[in-house]
Amino acid sequence: MQTLDQQYATNVLKKVELVRKDADYKKYGAISHSLPILIHNAGLAQALSFVDSRKEPIFKTFLKDLSQTVVGDETLLQKSRESDLISYMQLTHRVLNALLWYKRFAQSILEVEASEDLEVRDTPNEKQEQ
Repeated sequence: MQTLDQQYATNVLKKVELVRKDADYKKYGAISHSLPILIHNAGLAQALSFVDSRKEPIFKTFLKDLSQTVVGDETLLQKSRESDLISYMQLTHRVLNALLWYKRFAQSILEVEASEDLEVRDTPNEKQEQ
């Protein structure tokens, strides 16, 4: 039996290796670095909705991959909106744990550093202030 961390590592490694072939892999790596910050600042549901609102397919791919990693299907966004408080907190914790693996593999496999934040800096709170 594997720990949850081992399951996340195995799952994320496969997904990151697949996305390495995509032309927009740097944006995938950049969101891996930025999403934990967005979650801490705006909350899980708003941060995931922000990623979902992005037009580029690579953001949809990232959200789908994260959802499959954490909940095993593509319902993460829905669960983040509909969960009760305890479930929401647990889901947030699980997402942040999975994102550690996305960030590690973004650095090691995709060779994307946190400083290569690209367009992901357009956070939900910054949009509201403009």
